[in-house]
Amino acid sequence: MPDQPAIDIALPISPAGLVLASAICSPAVGMGSHQSASMGKDEWLTPPEILKALGDFDLDPCSPINRPWPTAAKHYTALDNGLRQVWTGRVWCNPPYGRETGRWLARCAEHGNATALIFARTETADWVEHVWKKAHSILFLWGRLYFHHVDGKRAAANSGAPSALISYDESNTLALERSELPGRVVRLGNFISNQERALAACGCPVNGKEGAGV
Repeated sequence: MPDQPAIDIALPISPAGLVLASAICSPAVGMGSHQSASMGKDEWLTPPEILKALGDFDLDPCSPINRPWPTAAKHYTALDNGLRQVWTGRVWCNPPYGRETGRWLARCAEHGNATALIFARTETADWVEHVWKKAHSILFLWGRLYFHHVDGKRAAANSGAPSALISYDESNTLALERSELPGRVVRLGNFISNQERALAACGCPVNGKEGAGV
């Protein structure tokens, strides 16, 4: 069956200045894609309005090599292999979508002080394992995002799927709640404190349970 073009019904602007497609008819796209059928390529940049609404980040471990604006104070690119690097401070993660997504989300959960942007493919194994079981909260964004080209221009077509922001600790959840980005925050209650996280890593008892099982 041939792909059908996306049809934009309305383009509301949220209090945070984010432009969305509020009602769209388009073919479904799996979590392994960062595009709609009409976007036509794989590399797309986070809309700057999202970053502005969420506040400053210390590190982006999977930043594009060429970027028209900073996404954090420090960037790792594909040349650095951010999964092998030390993560410090507040982390912004817009991971490459596909088989590697789960590895980035697992690292975000391990680090704790992180926010990730992914497609809202809530039934996938990555979501079950690294979001539903580990995240502190989720901001389900209304509509579909318009990502940007590496030269900074906004794509003509929307992303082809709904997106969600995933928080892995209380401070990032508060940032989601205060952001005024259009959507709904859902708290999951999976968070453990940094002290509990350290105890869990060494296998020490946490709240009466063995750390290895936390």
